[in-house]
Amino acid sequence: MKKISTLFAALLLAVTVFDAAASPASAQLKKASDSAAAERLRQPVNLAVLIQDDLVSRVGNELRATADFIRELPAGSTVMVGYIRAGSLQVRQPFTSDLSAAARALRVPVGSTSASPYNPYVQVRDAIKLFPAGGENRNALLLVSDGLDTSRGFDFSSSVDSIDLKRAVSAAKDRGVAVYSFYAPSAGLTSWNSRAVSFGQSALNRVSDETGGRAFFQGSDFVTFNAYFTRLTRTLNEQGGRAY
Repeated sequence: MKKISTLFAALLLAVTVFDAAASPASAQLKKASDSAAAERLRQPVNLAVLIQDDLVSRVGNELRATADFIRELPAGSTVMVGYIRAGSLQVRQPFTSDLSAAARALRVPVGSTSASPYNPYVQVRDAIKLFPAGGENRNALLLVSDGLDTSRGFDFSSSVDSIDLKRAVSAAKDRGVAVYSFYAPSAGLTSWNSRAVSFGQSALNRVSDETGGRAFFQGSDFVTFNAYFTRLTRTLNEQGGRAY
């Protein structure tokens, strides 16, 4: 009888120890699951992804993160993919609810000054005109750009208060489109000129702020877009509802 009691006590102790060890692991799994859920967009959007074609080639390394973000958008979302380049806006995928097709439309930027646009805001305005009218989805435009406009001079006023930037802001407000921007340097001035970087980032801040979006950058370069997408998702979830 004593042996049975001792065995039972040992068994009870083992079960208690196992439960104690399993509980933190369970809590960690739940926390990770809750965190992953928090990082997914909760409401469908109409999203235009615009990438400046003369950005440094390292931007091509971020295609997977960008494609994953597109594929994980909520059901009911539509996506357009376009490239801002010399002469025109290249639309590789018009607005579609086929998120996998939109993700496949991404390509590595040319990464050369031969593809440099007149300035990014002319094509931003062109893209805004392509958003579907009506509907319940928030309209959002993700601009991946160095933000620099030197078409009318290389000073703060010409770059940050440019005519085309103001026209893009006006078009975005009229169409109800919030512009969110990721900064990345181009193969031109912003790859080596700190003043150009400052002008470009200030312009991105302005176009995003004035349309109800947000600009994301850190320092004069970037390491990865992963953190930007996390912050973008959090921002969109916090804002909720429809665009500006």
